[in-house]
Amino acid sequence: MTITPKIDFTRALSGLFDLRGKTAYIPGGYGGIGEAIAWALAIAGARVAVSGRNEAKAQAVAEDLKAAGHDALGIAMDAHSVSHMQSSVDAVAQHFGGLDILVNCVGLQREESLLEVTEAAFDEVIQVNLKAAMFLAQATAKHQIAGGRGGSQVHLLSVRSQLALRGRGYSAYCSSKGGLVMLIRQHASELAPHGITVNGIAPTVVKTEMARHWLENPETRKQVLDRIPLGRVADPQDVAGAAVFFTSPAAGFATGQVLYLDGGITASQ
Repeated sequence: MTITPKIDFTRALSGLFDLRGKTAYIPGGYGGIGEAIAWALAIAGARVAVSGRNEAKAQAVAEDLKAAGHDALGIAMDAHSVSHMQSSVDAVAQHFGGLDILVNCVGLQREESLLEVTEAAFDEVIQVNLKAAMFLAQATAKHQIAGGRGGSQVHLLSVRSQLALRGRGYSAYCSSKGGLVMLIRQHASELAPHGITVNGIAPTVVKTEMARHWLENPETRKQVLDRIPLGRVADPQDVAGAAVFFTSPAAGFATGQVLYLDGGITASQ
């Protein structure tokens, strides 16, 4: 007697990356990584909302998506304000009639050496990188649970959630991203009974405007590339592919996990 179920593989596997009928909210969705993720989820069939402090930039991404035939929304959202974050989640759910997916791309860095860290800078990094993740996740989970059809949440991390960085002032950043790993695991545990998965994507340096100061300086560019076994930095589409995976049926049994999308850094350091 076999316990392996009889599977119609054509039917079971054809929709692994199909997001049709799903609504996705991407705070930070007009940055280099966030915009790539917004496009990837839209191409996979999702309705997409993007947000950030600059409403005009969010709306511009939404207009580009709509011009390409996708259903999209751009709104303002300030990660420094819990009430503003909660209101943005509610606005997305109201506009589209529900909310299935959160991909949190919000984050910042205020580089200060350990002996010079200021309370204001430390607090802001923790607020935007960790506290915002907590309350975006909470607000999203309320709608996902009320919808009764599960869902997924994904947070953007960094290899700095596991690895410190010599010679740079990364106390606030590393601690915020390390804390976010545990937040992901805890939320995954609490939301699992509702069929909601929670995971993280932790890239190394990605080719975006935020990485310009690393990549245009020959010395720091060499330092970055020397650490990466694959010999290149990530492209935004590398991260977008991982986001599609974690938000699709293909990752339905993955929760509480962090994918280190780093060209092999964490495997070799």
